[in-house]
Amino acid sequence: MSEKDSNTTQLSFPVSESRDHIQGPLSAAVTLVEYGDYECPYCAQAYLIVKEIQERLGNKVRFVFRNFPLTNLRPHAYQSALAVETAAAQGKFWEMYDFIFKHGQSLTDDNLKLSAAKLGLNVNKFDLEFRDRAYSRHVDEDIQSGAESGVTKTPTFFINGDRYDDSWDLDSLFSALDEASVFSWRETNQ
Repeated sequence: MSEKDSNTTQLSFPVSESRDHIQGPLSAAVTLVEYGDYECPYCAQAYLIVKEIQERLGNKVRFVFRNFPLTNLRPHAYQSALAVETAAAQGKFWEMYDFIFKHGQSLTDDNLKLSAAKLGLNVNKFDLEFRDRAYSRHVDEDIQSGAESGVTKTPTFFINGDRYDDSWDLDSLFSALDEASVFSWRETNQ
C-alpha cells in the first residue's frame, strides 16, 4: 500500500473541541466520527443506529458529525448542511441535526427556515446568515477533511481515527465500538 493509500484510511483532521460538534464526554474511551449528508437515506438510517449506540454505550462514546453533502446526487444537500451550521451559530446544532433527520428529506430553503423558527432560533438572524452563506467555510472544511480522509460516500464512519469499512448495521457498528472502547481502556490502564 502506498503512503497516499494509507493516509486515506485515517482521519486527516483530528477531532477538535473548538471546531467540531461533539456529543459525549471528551474523556470517552471511543470516538465515532460520521461524515454524512442530511438528504441521504442511508444517513437517516445511520442516525437511528447512532442514537441507539449512544444510548447503549453511554459515556464510553463521543460522537462527532461532519458535513459531507453529496451535491452531485442531492441538489439541496449543501444548503441543508449550511442550515445546520447556521443553527449552530445560535447554539442549536444538535437540535437542527435531530430535526432534519427526524422530519424527512424534503429540505427546501423555505422548509429549512421553517425548521429554524420551530426550534426557536432568531429567524431574522438565521435568514440573513443562511442567505449570506456565513458558515459555508465550516461546511467546506468538513468536505475537504472528508475528501482528504478518503470519504467518497455517506455515511462514512471513523472509530478512534481509523476509517470503519465494515457493515454499519446496529450490531456490527456497536460491536466495533464496544471492542474499541475495551481496547482503549486496556491501553490506558496498563
